[in-house]
Amino acid sequence: MATTLQQRLQRLSQSGKVALLKGCKVGLEKEGLRVDQNGKISQTPHPAAYGSPLTNPYITTDYSEALLELITPPCNSSEEAADFMAELHQFVCSELDDELIWNASMPCVVSGESSIPLAQYGSSNAAQMKTVYRRGLGHRYGRIMQVISGIHFNYSFSEAFWQHFQQLEDDHHDEKPLQEFISERYFGLLRNLQRIGWIVPYLFGASPAVCSSFLDGKPRNLDQFDEHTLFGPWATSLRMGDIGYQNNKENEIGVKACYDNIDEYINTLGYAVKTAYPGYEKMGVKVDGVYQQLNANILQIENEYYSTVRPKQIPLTGEAPIIALKNRGVAYVELRSIDINPFTPIGIELAQLHFLELVMVYCLLSDSPPMSPWERVEIDKNEMSVAHQGRKPGLKLQRHGSEIALRCWGEEIIEQMAPIAELLDQDEEGSPYQNAMERQYAALIDPEKTPSARVLREMSQEGEAFFHFAKRRSQGYQQKMCEAEAPPKRLQQFKDAVVASNRRREEIESSDTFSFDDYLADYFSQLDAIEDI
Repeated sequence: MATTLQQRLQRLSQSGKVALLKGCKVGLEKEGLRVDQNGKISQTPHPAAYGSPLTNPYITTDYSEALLELITPPCNSSEEAADFMAELHQFVCSELDDELIWNASMPCVVSGESSIPLAQYGSSNAAQMKTVYRRGLGHRYGRIMQVISGIHFNYSFSEAFWQHFQQLEDDHHDEKPLQEFISERYFGLLRNLQRIGWIVPYLFGASPAVCSSFLDGKPRNLDQFDEHTLFGPWATSLRMGDIGYQNNKENEIGVKACYDNIDEYINTLGYAVKTAYPGYEKMGVKVDGVYQQLNANILQIENEYYSTVRPKQIPLTGEAPIIALKNRGVAYVELRSIDINPFTPIGIELAQLHFLELVMVYCLLSDSPPMSPWERVEIDKNEMSVAHQGRKPGLKLQRHGSEIALRCWGEEIIEQMAPIAELLDQDEEGSPYQNAMERQYAALIDPEKTPSARVLREMSQEGEAFFHFAKRRSQGYQQKMCEAEAPPKRLQQFKDAVVASNRRREEIESSDTFSFDDYLADYFSQLDAIEDI
């Protein structure tokens, strides 16, 4: 990876257009449970003050009616994305009444499956489809797994960068359409992002402990911290471990998305969304007139496939995400393995965002051969090892069939990132990228500097169960956010979005002409365009 990276950095520098690397877009999506003052999952409807979760571009819900999802638009910098997310939190918190946003990835007190209400989006066909999909997830994997929260980091390079990069890379660039080149290189980025993906839960994992109610008292190879808390002594991210959301049934029957190129990715996922699974057929699709799942296929829709990374394209109205990819290629990439940081009000710090930008550029510019089946196994093993044992002294990971110490591999990665940080810091005040890199290097050398170690240390020092730690942190940030107010212009933007979302929801509901059965049949018919494998 290093030689190719150095050559590409040199060509970019010599071309005099390094600034094109700064024209990237950054977006954030942050999940957070609404809880009452006792720390229990809210049983109240999605607040009307937030508008329609079906159509509000900034405030929606994920699996549960109580699971908020806050979304920034694509921003011109990490600073802009962090500011937008903070202002969005300020608006949301001001309308929460007596509730809190739970500022941790692992949930609060869970009183069984029935305590988790499904998200509701209205009476339209599109709204019903979203709710039925979630009902199906509950039947397939259980509702409790669905309320684990995280942050998604979205990243894209500018078209001007891609045009220049293609010229530097490809002597025959006039023969290959630009979008084909873009998709090809985004998939190279995605493969590398998985290869070094373990570094994200190591550096940013913040879920080493969990309320015992989440596991219904079953230890799952975890230690007892106190009467109410289970934990992994060396864990970084239980969210990313084997108690988190995994496509176990997909693994059992051999469904694995192929990231070698866009066509293979579409075809392997297309197989899963078009192929029935006997276990799901036994559950039934429409039982006593009520849809229990969208279909009995391995995946109801492609979003059900769990992955730490995804290639993304913005779908048109009624267009399946996989068809959007097929029709228009990759527009951006999504990194999904980031825990909520309980030590900051918005769940992620600016230094983390700067480091993730470095990761994205590093993964794009480094060599990225196709991924063999054995390498896929190594990647999965590394992810699980770091999630459960990441801070264990001397931990070894797998790379190209051999063992390598986590610390040694991490030092290699950060050393190779150094020239990227220098380039991105050109004309920047205070060297934010080099500072972010040095901060993560310090956490690599000393695991006690990681967020996961800090969580356990603070719980021990305060004599707190995980629940009390997370509740105290959440209450403190709630108060801080309520005391601040978003700038008037931004506040008006959020209020306008609420009004517009309600109007758009009404338009969608009044324009429905199909029955829900016909709507689903029409929606899934577009998948016929995907080749069978």
